[in-house]
Amino acid sequence: MTELLAVALITVLAVIAPGADFAMIVRNSYLYGRRTGLFAATGVAAGVLVHVTYTMLGVGLLIASSTFLFTIIKLVGAAYLVHIGVRTFRTRGEVEIDLTGKTELTPLAALRTGFLTNVLNPKTTLFVVSTFSQVVSPGTPAHQQVGYGLFMSLAHLLWFGVVAVFFSQDRMRTLMLRGQKVLNKVIGSVLAGLGVSLAFAPSH
Repeated sequence: MTELLAVALITVLAVIAPGADFAMIVRNSYLYGRRTGLFAATGVAAGVLVHVTYTMLGVGLLIASSTFLFTIIKLVGAAYLVHIGVRTFRTRGEVEIDLTGKTELTPLAALRTGFLTNVLNPKTTLFVVSTFSQVVSPGTPAHQQVGYGLFMSLAHLLWFGVVAVFFSQDRMRTLMLRGQKVLNKVIGSVLAGLGVSLAFAPSH
């Protein structure tokens, strides 16, 4: 599996798995409309870039200072992918979305809501760190790592943009949540499988 394919697959699966960002985008789109949801999605994408920046700096320093420590982090990252895969697979309940307290949101407030929801979410931190620890090697050029980070951010923007458009229509909210249980099992199985395969993959 190439680095690019690994990043793409892990990112797409992690993005579409329902979580805090998903619930926030759904709530904002359902309550306030499409524009508010799209601004919130943009905030989420900006938050991902924060995680990517400090992860790139940290992983780069780790590779330069200690191959052993980097290998440990790589294995921990793989274990985390297996962990979230199993947890996602076993999730039975649906994402709970609070639809109370409707007040108007300005574009800036919507942007800030999305940004803070993502930046303060430890699951996003672990996702970015574990992904980079799997695919970044001493031979991975800096511009390629930047490309990975931009792809992660763009994937969040596109997916949550779609969610915002869908959930600004009442009937789409019911439709998407109805298929959530099946989606969880598919995503969970693939993430766990990726974690196992990456843990045993030789380092570059």
